[in-house]
Amino acid sequence: MESVLITGGAGFIGSKLALQLINKGYKVTILDNLSPQIHGDNPEQTSPLYQSIKDKVHFIKGSVTEQDDLIRAVDNQEIIVHLAAETGTGQSMYKIHKYTDTNVGSTALLLDILTNETHSVRKVVVASSRAIYGEGRYYCEEIDSYVYPTVRLQKHLSVGDFEVKYPGCKNILKLVSTAEDSKIHPTSVYGISKQVQEQLVMTVCPSIGIAPVAFRYQNVYGPGQSLANPYTGILSIFSTRIKNGNGINIFEDGKESRDFVFINDVVYATILGIEKEEANGFVFNVGTGVPTDVLTVANILIDKYGIKVPLKISGNYRLGDIRHNYADIKLINKRLGFSPKWSFEKGIEQFVKWVNEQNVQKDNYEQSIKELKEKGLYQ
Repeated sequence: MESVLITGGAGFIGSKLALQLINKGYKVTILDNLSPQIHGDNPEQTSPLYQSIKDKVHFIKGSVTEQDDLIRAVDNQEIIVHLAAETGTGQSMYKIHKYTDTNVGSTALLLDILTNETHSVRKVVVASSRAIYGEGRYYCEEIDSYVYPTVRLQKHLSVGDFEVKYPGCKNILKLVSTAEDSKIHPTSVYGISKQVQEQLVMTVCPSIGIAPVAFRYQNVYGPGQSLANPYTGILSIFSTRIKNGNGINIFEDGKESRDFVFINDVVYATILGIEKEEANGFVFNVGTGVPTDVLTVANILIDKYGIKVPLKISGNYRLGDIRHNYADIKLINKRLGFSPKWSFEKGIEQFVKWVNEQNVQKDNYEQSIKELKEKGLYQ
């Protein structure tokens, strides 16, 4: 029976991963601080995610930024899945110290312990993110080349010109999938922190005889994700708005797209990374390889819930947001045999079914927008 530590293991991905690992015969330890932003104000009594795993794992309530907590959690572990992180691109732009301290600082602390303390860890799997790419990869016909546009400028966004630009390319760039060897140029503090997390693990672990694996998750969704967190996850944000009878404000022109990957596929990919030696030393995209635009998401959700709410394409925008990004998944398919089993249509059916079984959550969206406005990040 192998022992696995999951940091942030009471969260959306971590709790689902823990349950699957237990079913496969692993002994699972979880280190989690039960953050109210994710779990609510009284998490040990009311968090469904925590309730789903509390009696099945060795649970340590603590923080990945506290050395004593990490040392206690690492003891007698063979595999570490490092998921604990602050998430949300917009929020990261005004909570810079919190994001870097939690995401970068915890990873540095973990690696410091693994380098200087006695332990039995042989593999570390780290959750990276598609956010490290910034804008995705595009093709420019004029120069017959793949290009990587930088952050979009406010002078263009403010007049409703939302498409990405690249020097020498006058026509609209053709969106293509983003591969693991694409340019790394994050446009948010969150993206920077995930890039550094990934690089720390992939650099330090081989030097101390530990196998590293990194997964660049795309937009993960599914039953269990927080419906109360207004800072990340548009499916949950839109669902909470709809359930409260509130209108949906579509940023930009609604054509911005993401690669939405179902939670079961993310857990499946992560377990492949844990179990397969072929994963060692590699960084993998985890997605579907299919882009879906935000307006389509909103319309599908309104239809599935059967609740008619106003839908406004406002032209509002957040500084630092990307236009498009979807994953090239050829590498993970070739090395680990991963192919997504859940289409967006199939996955959203399960998500909506689950949401309909939950209590309607307080809609905190307007508060999150107010914070962005106050920091000059929302126009």
